[in-house]
Amino acid sequence: MPTNPALVVHGGAWAIPDDMVEAHLNGVRNACAAGWRVLERGGSALDAVEEAVVVLEDDETFDAGRGSFLNRDGKVQLDAFIMDGSTLRGGGVGCVERLRNPVRAARKILSDSSHVYFVAEGAERFAAEHGIALCRNEDLVIPREVERLREYQAQASNHGNDLFAPTISHDTVGAVALDRDGNIAASTSTGGTLNKAPGRLGDSSLIGCGCYADNLSAAASTTGWGEPIMKLVLAKWAADRVESGSLPEWVAQEAMNYLKQRLNGHGGIILLDAQGRFGIAHNTPRMAWALHTVQKQEAGIKRND
Repeated sequence: MPTNPALVVHGGAWAIPDDMVEAHLNGVRNACAAGWRVLERGGSALDAVEEAVVVLEDDETFDAGRGSFLNRDGKVQLDAFIMDGSTLRGGGVGCVERLRNPVRAARKILSDSSHVYFVAEGAERFAAEHGIALCRNEDLVIPREVERLREYQAQASNHGNDLFAPTISHDTVGAVALDRDGNIAASTSTGGTLNKAPGRLGDSSLIGCGCYADNLSAAASTTGWGEPIMKLVLAKWAADRVESGSLPEWVAQEAMNYLKQRLNGHGGIILLDAQGRFGIAHNTPRMAWALHTVQKQEAGIKRND
């Protein structure tokens, strides 16, 4: 008997300014629509999360793909991961500088390689060998981010350890999906943190940290301050609790409490199990999200007031 499909996407958890709310809402709605078109015609959860994330990577509103934060050297360095809950196969890229859609390369790794990860030049070479066009790093850089980095570096002495403050880090995008065959999948993509050291890898492309999917538990995508999320292996931590019988709605909030209490971390998570039950939670001022099921379709800038 076919399963009712479901899709949840997020566009980052941070203090989204009022004048950027509409752009974030439009972005997550467009991504959700793209992923839902795949599910509606009987496509796989894996294809759905890939297509949803591509839309977010292409939208300059978000810290993924073109328009991402610049690192300390003024370059865009991107990370992405995608995972299939039915096989536990995954594909990830880290620190790539010449890929418009790193999630496309991650998907090629999942489907065409015996490896799980490629990084930097090796990832770009793999992508090119598998038909994915490379771009110049300059093509990923936009004036808004050049100015943002200039302002940040000019005031660096005033920031102290505020590099990961929720007002600065708007971070990552992601998607989780359930298809008609009852399989789930997850994907996460990011440009990382403003003024990050070249070569820094965040949680987004690390299996079990920023992204995880297993049909026996749940699909998860996280966003926020990467280092605490990595230390807690938070996506897998959340999935394990769903497998133990807790509802995704509760687990998502529990994960955010755990992140805050254990390491004073901040971020957000979307969670979906193979029965179509979902959770959306964050401990930042706002998080952009969208949801599509057979019963309902909605989007919002979820707030903590």
